[in-house]
Amino acid sequence: MYYADCGQGTTIIFIHPPVLTSLNFLYQMNTLSQDFRTVSFDIRGHGSSEPSREEITYPLIVEDIRQLMNQLKIEKAFLCGYSTGGSIVLDFLLNCPERALGGIVISGMSEVKDNKLKKKIAQARFLSQIGAVGVIALSTSWNQAKTKLPLLRTMFYDAKKANAQNAEQYYHYSLQYNCTDLLEEIYHPVLLVYGEEDTLFHPYAKLLQERLPKSELVCIQKAKHQIPTNAAGKVNELIRQFIYCCESS
Repeated sequence: MYYADCGQGTTIIFIHPPVLTSLNFLYQMNTLSQDFRTVSFDIRGHGSSEPSREEITYPLIVEDIRQLMNQLKIEKAFLCGYSTGGSIVLDFLLNCPERALGGIVISGMSEVKDNKLKKKIAQARFLSQIGAVGVIALSTSWNQAKTKLPLLRTMFYDAKKANAQNAEQYYHYSLQYNCTDLLEEIYHPVLLVYGEEDTLFHPYAKLLQERLPKSELVCIQKAKHQIPTNAAGKVNELIRQFIYCCESS
């Protein structure tokens, strides 16, 4: 499993959605590593990580994160996930609470409940099933970095390396995952970050804010879904302030 480990201090581990890779957090790794230890990794079958013989599920990814923490001698960390990676943050907080300091959910959800989002994920799953990962890679990379051509090229090259079967499994599990009824059991502080213009995900943001006992919701003005790359400065500052606040309380 490919990973990057930068900086020193309190650890933040970043989790990417299907087909995209750890490069999605390039701006977080570059900036936040000045103040924290930042770790990003490519999920099995994505980017530079080898394909998985086991089916890709959230519990499998959570276990991989736990094993990575053991290898890097990280006792506890903040988990930061983007989009479906945010669901994995919630799953980690539920199943490995003793290894977590808190969670950061960016444009994420505890379940997929509306038909529009279900259709989007189902379409990506179908493209993976027929081996058209390159189409997904181009679309997602373009949305993440269309105004940043060097990053766009690098993200596309990395994303199109995804193993089609593993990507399909990741999308499939995302469609069926639901931890909404368990959110009250999460006792860690959780930062929720969403784009003001990402109206499709506003109901998910409201749901998480209402159900999580210790949550803080922030909407970034003039931002859409692709916050880690397109609103990096703002989200980096929010993460920094959140961690400092957690450490001082």
